[in-house]
Amino acid sequence: MNQLSAQNLTLGYDRSAIIRNLELDIPPGKITALVGANGCGKSTLLRGLARLLKPKTGAVYLNGESLAKLPTKTVAKELGILPQSPSSPEGLTVRDLVAQGRFPHQSWLHQWSKEDERLVELALNITRMSELQNRALDSLSGGQRQRAWIAMALAQDTNILLLDEPTTFLDLAHQIEILDLLYDLNQSQGRTIVMVLHDLNQACRYADYLVAMFQGYIFAQGFPVEVMTQETIREVFGLECRVLTDPVSDTPMCVPIGRKAMVRSKE
Repeated sequence: MNQLSAQNLTLGYDRSAIIRNLELDIPPGKITALVGANGCGKSTLLRGLARLLKPKTGAVYLNGESLAKLPTKTVAKELGILPQSPSSPEGLTVRDLVAQGRFPHQSWLHQWSKEDERLVELALNITRMSELQNRALDSLSGGQRQRAWIAMALAQDTNILLLDEPTTFLDLAHQIEILDLLYDLNQSQGRTIVMVLHDLNQACRYADYLVAMFQGYIFAQGFPVEVMTQETIREVFGLECRVLTDPVSDTPMCVPIGRKAMVRSKE
């Protein structure tokens, strides 16, 4: 069923609340993008959904059960998590990293199996990392490292993937490579994907569902064509823009209006 939801969710750090009384149902089997200005609570919400941050009030539910009350291994078998700028021990190889994705499935009675081996090989193949599997992570390019971390999450064999800014620090070609990979995973395997994205046009192209956040609240949510309006962008980002139709994907496309554009329009 892979249903993930939040009810009356308040999240924060120390005594400070960042997310307040939030209600959210993640569409199963779809790609959801969390968007909003810096500091609006996108990453905080993702951490709460991943059980990396304890709710101050309310709860996150996985298939109808409180996430906080589920055993850690149960959660790890259902949720694959890729935090922002993940780190690894020096010298760790790609294959060693991907194999860590099978750790939640290990126990004293269940040691490494042919199924574990099969899923590691599958994750390496899907992410096109097989030829690099013996390379140290710290010797790879940014895009290659990101694919390796996604491969580890795939090896977990979870129904839900949560990714915090998976395209950060990547050039445009590698951004599209990662987003294409996630799109293919969703289309071919029906995995539910939730990711924080900064680029609004990429969010509209790749996501089935958008959640636009503003100061810890959900300002708007729904299909990209419903959420990505000039009014929403003005309120959420404090930015004037024009929303056109992307000539390639037929999805909403935000064209910002800066001071230079305003000056030129008056000439």
